[in-house]
Amino acid sequence: MNSIRLYAILVDFCLIFVFSGSSYLPEWSSLDTRPLPSWYDQSKVGIFIHWGVFSVPSINSEAWMWWAWKGDNPNPDTVAFMNKNYPPDWTYADFAAQFHAELYGNYT
Repeated sequence: MNSIRLYAILVDFCLIFVFSGSSYLPEWSSLDTRPLPSWYDQSKVGIFIHWGVFSVPSINSEAWMWWAWKGDNPNPDTVAFMNKNYPPDWTYADFAAQFHAELYGNYT
């Protein structure tokens, strides 16, 4: 009898966790509603800062890549790379769908 009661309590406990979780849709508006983990604001430096959507084009660094592509004095190599690999109306948010690190380390 005690084992059945313990089993029932365990099942109830598990069901609470299953049905109490938040779910998010694969859309920016839904993902932006999720809370940040507590460690995120407490961290000083970490790999999460250096690895992001800006890594998709795999050319230059985050800030310099945008400056070399869209700045006052564009770098011809960066412009040629972007023209070859991305359409003219490409935005930063468009890189998210391609964040797979396939070109990582390919500094042409």
